[in-house]
This record gives sequence, structure tokens and C-alpha cells, in this order.
Amino acid sequence: MLYLVSYDIIDNSKRTRLAKKLQDYGQRVQYSVFECSLDAKRCVEMTAKILKLLDPEKDSLRIYQLCAGCCSRISSYGIKKGWEEGDDEKTIVI
Repeated sequence: MLYLVSYDIIDNSKRTRLAKKLQDYGQRVQYSVFECSLDAKRCVEMTAKILKLLDPEKDSLRIYQLCAGCCSRISSYGIKKGWEEGDDEKTIVI
């Protein structure tokens, strides 16, 4: 399953720690957006780890689960195109 993770973190060091943690699970496609190809168990694991870094009074996090039909309708432009079916977890299509 493909998950789109976006965040808005005020604190610079916390934002850096969150991005580094997300790199363990997916590929950065924009400054505060990651695409993560995960099974349900890994998604639960990722979510638990990154929620520990958030301040719910100041920060926001969104995780979108994208079905195969939704993924087939993703339009991407520019140098980082994101995931394509069959790519391993660390591949960027350029």
C-alpha cells in the first residue's frame, strides 16, 4: 500500500528528526512530503515512531492511504516523480 505522509513542524530540530525517521520508511518527494510503500504492520510502526516527535498543540501530520486505483491516477511533474509500481522502497523515478 502506498502512504502519503505530510507534515508541518514548527521546530527545526524536531522537523529534521522527523524527516530522518521517515527516510527509514519511504522516499521524500517534497520538503515536507514522503511517499511510503508499506504493509499495514510497517505503517503502524512508522506512525507510532513519528507521533512521538509531534507536539499536537503546535504541529500537524497527515497520512493518506492510497489504493492502487488512486496511485494509477497520480500525476507528477519535474525531477522527482515518486514511486512506480514494482520499484523497491528506496528508488526515485527520474
